[in-house]
Amino acid sequence: MSVCVIPARGGSKRIPRKNIAAFHGRPMIGWSIAAALASGVFARVVVSTDDDEIAGIARAEGAEVPFLRPEALADDHTATAPVIAHAAQALGLTDNTPVCCLYATAPMVRADDLRSGHARLMEAGVDFVMAITSFPFPIQRALRHDPATGRVAFMQPEHRNTRSQDLEEAWHDAGQFYWARAGHWAEGAPFGPGSVGLALPRHRVQDIDTPEDWARAEALFALSPP
Repeated sequence: MSVCVIPARGGSKRIPRKNIAAFHGRPMIGWSIAAALASGVFARVVVSTDDDEIAGIARAEGAEVPFLRPEALADDHTATAPVIAHAAQALGLTDNTPVCCLYATAPMVRADDLRSGHARLMEAGVDFVMAITSFPFPIQRALRHDPATGRVAFMQPEHRNTRSQDLEEAWHDAGQFYWARAGHWAEGAPFGPGSVGLALPRHRVQDIDTPEDWARAEALFALSPP
C-alpha cells in the first residue's frame, strides 16, 4: 500500500490562499489531487491541512481529509518532513509504507511522474526519490550583484573563460513531489547515498511563490497541460 500526502496549510503569505486559488479554472490543489488519483499507485490520497475551507475543497476534488493538522505544524517555519511524518503516524502507517509528499502547488505534475517515482523507490538501495530539473544556465558562471553599487563579479572567477559545454550540468529540486518510506519521513527523509533524482523537463517545472511565478506557471501550463 502506498499513500499520497498533500500538505496544504491555510496561511500562505506571498500569494494569499494560494493552495485553493483558481488556476486554469480549477482550485490549485485540485490538479495535484487529480494526478495522484490518476496515477493508480495510491491506496489513499490524503490532504494534511489546518484549514476548514481547504479541507472542504480537497474532499470535493476526491481526496481524504481524515484529520486537521495541529497548529504547531502549520506555521511559516514548519518543515515538510515533520508534516508528512505526522500524517503517517495519524494514519497508522507502518515504517515500511511508501509515502509520497506531493505539493498542493504543483499543477504541472503528471500521473506518469508519480508512477515513475514509486518505481524508483521500489529499487534496491533507494531510500528517497525527488523530482529534479536542470538549471537553464551554468551555475559555475553565476554572478554576485551589489544592489547598492550595481557592480557584479563572478562567484567562481576560475570559470570566467570556461566554455558552457565544458561545465558540469547542475540540477535543483523541482518542488513537486518526494517519495520515501514512512520511517524515513520520521527521520527527516534526509539526502544520502540512497537518494535519487527523477529528472523532469524544465518546461514542466515552476516554483510558485510570487505573482510573477504564478503568471509564468499559467503560461507554461497552457503550452503543455497534464
